[in-house]
Amino acid sequence: MPDFSAWIVWRPRHILATVIPSDGNAAEQKVIIMSDKQAPIGSGFGAHTTAEEVLAGLDLSGKRAIVTGGHSGLGLETTRALAGAGAKVTIGARSIEAARSAVAGIDGVEIDRLDLSDLESVRVFAERFVVSGRSIDILINSAGIMACPETRVGDGWEAQFATNHLGHFALVNRLWPAISPGARIVSVSSGGHHNSAIRWEDVQFETGYDKWRAYGQSKTANALFAVHLDRLGRDTGVRAFSLHPGKIFTPLQRHLAKEEMVGAGWIDADGNPIDPTFKTPAQGAATQVWAATSPQLDGMGGLYCEDCDIAIRATDGAPGGVSDHAADPEEAARLWILSARLTGIDAFAAYA
Repeated sequence: MPDFSAWIVWRPRHILATVIPSDGNAAEQKVIIMSDKQAPIGSGFGAHTTAEEVLAGLDLSGKRAIVTGGHSGLGLETTRALAGAGAKVTIGARSIEAARSAVAGIDGVEIDRLDLSDLESVRVFAERFVVSGRSIDILINSAGIMACPETRVGDGWEAQFATNHLGHFALVNRLWPAISPGARIVSVSSGGHHNSAIRWEDVQFETGYDKWRAYGQSKTANALFAVHLDRLGRDTGVRAFSLHPGKIFTPLQRHLAKEEMVGAGWIDADGNPIDPTFKTPAQGAATQVWAATSPQLDGMGGLYCEDCDIAIRATDGAPGGVSDHAADPEEAARLWILSARLTGIDAFAAYA
């Protein structure tokens, strides 16, 4: 392995790291641009903090939030917390009936149909909101699927990439006319992003499907989406974040067999939870609520969060954090171009 030396040049927003082999062959150099903000800030919160606790003392009266999947799992806890702090919440859900039942008793919530695997459904949802004349202060992309059997949607797209990323990409772009200056857009990624970078040679898994790599790719896409969206939106004060919520038992595991969860050490043979690192849903929702509302993040964006703080950069010797492949601005820009081509929508095309 060649011996590498690194030249680091500080810039106002970024670190420019030019890595050159010690033999000085500039043709082999690699340039990586990374945010100098991807480091914990000492928020005072942690893994056991709940969504309600991060909102203590914050008044969201007069604010409008959209939460995809806001009737289930972490989305439901997010809806409950935001509404409890005074926000009006619009939920995007595939089943109006299921959502209505789940949020019964929560004030200030409305529901509209949204199927993120169907771009026509995304268009209808977004257009209906935009023509209402209301504005969006918080948009949390919380809905998703995990480790499902191979499924094709749209133009033959792999379902996890399509639902978790492309659907949210199209939604944000179509809602852009209603996004308020100073709004925050939060995408729920996962530590699963470590499992796969974007597979540029086979994004749709046409040469063989692996449910966990497909999930990992979709979660990397969520993180990269926030990186580039923040770059595009920051001139109007719109900031974007992604996050790992932690491990939580929610309907997200519906495609996993009991034997698989036993093998992962999550539950015992009787189905009882045994992994002490799992969070409650209220704790799991805390990081996305923190990213969407905390004044501690004012003036920041394009960052990956974890345990109600900005995450570290992942290293071989430490758990957690964000992998370089999910924080690379060049990868993020490339993914944006691909996503715009696949979905046929790019709210920023005129400014490219």
